[in-house]
Amino acid sequence: MAHDHSHPHQHNNFSRAFVIGITLNVIYILVEVFYGLMINSMALLADAGHNFSDVLGLLLAWGAAYLAKTAVTEKLTYGFRKSTILAAFFNAILLMIAVGAITIEAIRKLILPAPVEGTTMMIVAGIGFIINAITALLFMKGKEKDLNIKAAFLHMSADAGVSLGVVIAGFVIVSTGWLWIDPAISLVIVLVITIGTWGLLKDSFHLSMDAVPTGIELKAVGNYLKSISGVTEVHDLHIWAMSTTEIALTAHLVIPDETKEDYFLKKICGELHSRFGIEHSTIQIEKSAQSANCEHHTV
Repeated sequence: MAHDHSHPHQHNNFSRAFVIGITLNVIYILVEVFYGLMINSMALLADAGHNFSDVLGLLLAWGAAYLAKTAVTEKLTYGFRKSTILAAFFNAILLMIAVGAITIEAIRKLILPAPVEGTTMMIVAGIGFIINAITALLFMKGKEKDLNIKAAFLHMSADAGVSLGVVIAGFVIVSTGWLWIDPAISLVIVLVITIGTWGLLKDSFHLSMDAVPTGIELKAVGNYLKSISGVTEVHDLHIWAMSTTEIALTAHLVIPDETKEDYFLKKICGELHSRFGIEHSTIQIEKSAQSANCEHHTV
């Protein structure tokens, strides 16, 4: 049996991005609450509550990113790597809850329109758009390779979209006096956020259930292993995510002729990493399917 994890873990350090994003958003929340109370704007107060949920989301993602780097223990032999997946999942749930709250508020305002100071609304929301857009850009680099960072990026992008919608709504209200524009644009933004969040919720749930990560085909990996000269059978092949950035694999290979085993295993682990991005490969070599006393499922 061989286990390979010789490839260095490329953990991008986003601590600075989290510090900047959290600090800017906390300041903006205080500004929103102040002006929301001053002009009696429920829209700004509701958005402040939504932004507060996003700060909690950023803290959750940051904490998980930190825990993923901690050492293993006797009980947690993989450390806290899985916390990044759980953080992404809970972040998606937080986003869906925020979407529900915005929807309820928008429908209420459609039924009972209330006077709004459009100019103040535009200025405060414009500041929010800039802050959220800057914060989202801080996480753009890692969103394609790390689901946890993608969750943070989606949070801030959603906030930027909401703020931009409020700016547009404020402008239209000032220009036309149409109060229904505010909740109508909110519902459009809700639809956009829901579409993006659903993918995050689905992917993070699947990874939390140890499903094969998106972008990897189990059949393709199995076919590669079976195509290796000397391998007559592949069984007990499992591929799962250890974290939002690391993928693991275990497999049993039946090889009747045991020759150059060390070289053979090193070559397989290297190929699995270069072809499929699998960092942690554990391969068990057997001379026949019955040589190992374990239940097996042929690929």
